[in-house]
Amino acid sequence: MGEILRSADMVAVASHQLAQCISGHAWNVDLTMIAVCTNNEVHIYNASPAPSAVWDRLHVLQKHDQLVSGVDWAPVSNYIVTVSHDRNSYVWKLEENVWQPTLVILRINRAAISVKWSPRENKFAVASGAKSVCVCYYEEDNNWWVSKIIRKKHGSTVTGVAWHPNNVVFFCFQLYEPYAKRSFRLQVLLATTSTDCKCRIFSAYIKGVDSRSAATTTFGEIRFGEQLVQLDLALGWAFGVKWSPSGRSLAYVGHDSTIHFIDDVGPSPIAQTLALRDLPLRDVLFLSEKRLVAGGFDCNPMLFASDDTGTWNFVRFLDEGKTPASDVKASTQFSEAFGKFYGQAKRGVATESPSSAPGTYHNNCITLLNPLAPPGEQEIRKFSTSGMDGKVVIWDMSTISDALARLGM
Repeated sequence: MGEILRSADMVAVASHQLAQCISGHAWNVDLTMIAVCTNNEVHIYNASPAPSAVWDRLHVLQKHDQLVSGVDWAPVSNYIVTVSHDRNSYVWKLEENVWQPTLVILRINRAAISVKWSPRENKFAVASGAKSVCVCYYEEDNNWWVSKIIRKKHGSTVTGVAWHPNNVVFFCFQLYEPYAKRSFRLQVLLATTSTDCKCRIFSAYIKGVDSRSAATTTFGEIRFGEQLVQLDLALGWAFGVKWSPSGRSLAYVGHDSTIHFIDDVGPSPIAQTLALRDLPLRDVLFLSEKRLVAGGFDCNPMLFASDDTGTWNFVRFLDEGKTPASDVKASTQFSEAFGKFYGQAKRGVATESPSSAPGTYHNNCITLLNPLAPPGEQEIRKFSTSGMDGKVVIWDMSTISDALARLGM
């Protein structure tokens, strides 16, 4: 089931064929177990990112009637949350080596698409096909999970949510200690992507769940569900929004083969778009403030980096170890010169990137990227990908990260 892929030129170190198709995966906090969505079940494996690790299935979570479309694993409480096309969500708690489900009241009439725990684990957000987002929290008085819904803001299916590092915005990485000491004002924000081609940022402040001070942001006093920013950068469906570790920047992708970087998120954000010549992307992951990986229909993760001026550029495909040499040299002198003039523009074309070729470790679309690092890690060197080919692939960026650091990227 596991295949070791180590090579001098490769960053993929292991591949595990777990199912015909995987719609999502999530790791526990110490990276000893992984939850994988396969059809209407969630399989939990005794796992490790180590190249020689053998993964054994420990548990099967069976409660959903249709495709399980999203899963997330809370690092502190150890709760697992799942969502499905059956319009239901469950929070799973491990009791005496048995995972016990608790039904979440979503109140939606279309499929649930994806789910994310907040950093403080007192809420989670559910994207849905009902053009709405459910922000769910636990009611101790009634001993159940309930939701407040952001309605009538999206024009179509909500494809992704991400929490801001301070807990009140969607798209999120935890706020790392170096940034926590700085005098940032709290931002009670939530970011979403949708098939109406837009990325939006909302307030996810819930009275009685969040502290009163969380309602005061750089946008002023805000209410739950208030739309703060709308980004109309993509000309196709929007996917895969994520915040940078500091929460100052975010990125998302468009189905028109574009990737968008937004800096100084606030009332006057600064946007940069890269139009790619390759197939569309589906998800992104910040490795640090200056590096990002993205994956999609090319079945091959792409690495991007920003320079000292804050301009983002395509660096390379990570699966180049299996790309034929003729494809690597496919760019002409003209396209290389063209890329030098336009590739660093605020809306640029990554013409210098070699096209992905058949023979990559993923042989179908990559739909999800997850970090392999403990909470609070400032720089991510390992991550995992899963996709429609039913594989989970482990990637180690140590060699490339060291080389980029020497170049100041």
